[in-house]
Amino acid sequence: MTKKPSPNKAQLVTRLKRSPAYKVAYYDDDFMALDSSRPFRLQVEMMKPEGILQQEKIRSTIVVFGGTRIVEPKEATAAVKKIETRLRRKPNDASLKKQLRVARNILAKSHYYDEAREFGRLVSKESQLNHDHEFVIITGGGPGVMEAANRGAFDNGAKTIGMNITLPMEQEPNPYITPELCFQFHYFAVRKMHFMLRAKALVAFPGGFGTLDELFEALTLVQTHKLKPLPIILFGEKFWRNLIDFDYLVQEGTIVPEDVELFVYADKAIDAWNYIKYFYELPDDGK
Repeated sequence: MTKKPSPNKAQLVTRLKRSPAYKVAYYDDDFMALDSSRPFRLQVEMMKPEGILQQEKIRSTIVVFGGTRIVEPKEATAAVKKIETRLRRKPNDASLKKQLRVARNILAKSHYYDEAREFGRLVSKESQLNHDHEFVIITGGGPGVMEAANRGAFDNGAKTIGMNITLPMEQEPNPYITPELCFQFHYFAVRKMHFMLRAKALVAFPGGFGTLDELFEALTLVQTHKLKPLPIILFGEKFWRNLIDFDYLVQEGTIVPEDVELFVYADKAIDAWNYIKYFYELPDDGK
């Protein structure tokens, strides 16, 4: 039986260097993905955006949330017309009828896109004078209302922040975010912390689960005194009153009457911004 030649020193060293154990820990994707490494991932996901926000001298923010499906009026109008055309060819198609109802509801709410854009413009025009980065518009970084708010700041050449989240259906950041302030998160919890750490106000436009999640997070933090009082504005009074009966919660004893005073309603961008300025006793010129 022929004896196999022993590997030389160079071959042995090469084998060692190929071992997963030899990888530097923070370059080892398999190690960083372990459940036991989750504390490290949470920490660096907290640290990276914080370092950049400090570097960019972001002192305070206004959080804007709202539906990703609420697009600008011309896009919503085009969507309705497209479905109407298809329905004329198939007038008895139940699925198309349902799609048309939804599209018309989106069209009816499309003015909120314009109001969110105007809100972002107003805030940025008055609060980012002389390179002061106060009341910087921050959103979840996605389309719809969030795009509109970022876009309003973009219209003024102002800094504006987007905090995307990795999802199974990958979400692209909207194009109006300041590149240096466009973040992506894996953990919702860390993202939530960054939303509120510098927040001076939260404006919730009509939206779905994500909007409701952020709204009730802020309400709970203020209600429980984990967060100092700040303006929480429900934009679109009719929508919010139809959606949530806060008075019923008071009657049922699950919240106290004072909890209903934690937020206000607004239907115009200027009214929302004026309320924030009133809350913080800011002069009319925003300085």
